[in-house]
Amino acid sequence: MMLTPFTPTGATHTGLRIAIMTDETGWHTGRLKKAFRTRGAEARCVDLADCRIDTTLPHGLAVPGFGRTLPDAVFVRGIAGGSFEQVTLRLGILHALRESGVPVYNDARAIERSVDKSMTSFLLHRAGVPTPATWAGESAAFAQRVLMREAAAGRQVVLKPLFGSQGHGLKRLGARGGLLAPLPSLARYRQVAYLQRFVAGCRPGFDWRVLVIGGKAVAAMRRSGGKGWIHNVAQGARCEPAELTLALAQTAVRATAALGLDYAGVDLIPDPGDDALPLVLEVNGVAAWRGLQSVVPLDIADALVDDLLDRKLAAQQRVNQQAQEADAGLPERSPQRRA
Repeated sequence: MMLTPFTPTGATHTGLRIAIMTDETGWHTGRLKKAFRTRGAEARCVDLADCRIDTTLPHGLAVPGFGRTLPDAVFVRGIAGGSFEQVTLRLGILHALRESGVPVYNDARAIERSVDKSMTSFLLHRAGVPTPATWAGESAAFAQRVLMREAAAGRQVVLKPLFGSQGHGLKRLGARGGLLAPLPSLARYRQVAYLQRFVAGCRPGFDWRVLVIGGKAVAAMRRSGGKGWIHNVAQGARCEPAELTLALAQTAVRATAALGLDYAGVDLIPDPGDDALPLVLEVNGVAAWRGLQSVVPLDIADALVDDLLDRKLAAQQRVNQQAQEADAGLPERSPQRRA
């Protein structure tokens, strides 16, 4: 069931200072900064790699460009790759901001869930969201047995990097020419085998990208062509307008809710057995939207900023106010009765 959408107020937020966390600036950050300016807020780009935990400061955090204070809200646009320790620290900064009462959009926990494909698959399965059968583990022998079992049933599997994106590193495995190729070395995949049952889909091949913001599916497109069976825009796929059907919207919303994301780009594919029930392939918690923007009239940056300011920030401000009143020993304000 779809969540009730939040209706933006359009109110200005003069004086608010927003941090856009990104390791690169460009089209997306430019659109976001313009949308924040329209709402009266000032947004600046900050690289998480430049942030620090510093317990000599009042808040214990140092965010470049914000002095000894913290931003009023954070929009996570990108997190650079790095060593395990570097990525852990960068995510720790986002966790610390949330613990400090700063709304983070999407927050670290949700991003961790969506970046890890195995956790995404687990959470989708647990929530009953239709998704292809998936196996993930460190045993090459087990992965080979899965491959052989699927091939014996006339099916193929896709080997994916656990933390991959944009269609890079995908390998389709199965019997070809009457022979079953062995599982490739897992060294390229950091010794982790993430296998997903290949879904042949329809012909010509395509998939859908549905954008969910604040619990509502707001836009959709079809991605056609590309590199063979891979339909990522980064692999040459074409973006085409698509009808946002009830089945697509409901499935995408359920997938986003299962991972606890404020906004997400959900990739879906037709189910050959039942076109009314699309299958979720991936859920992107730091989703790009340039391709989608090219085929829909909705200003996506405006919609994202409206949801952050009018829903996420407003909710956090209420929580912060209640905490301040509790600390001061003041009685909680009771909601006004409706006339």
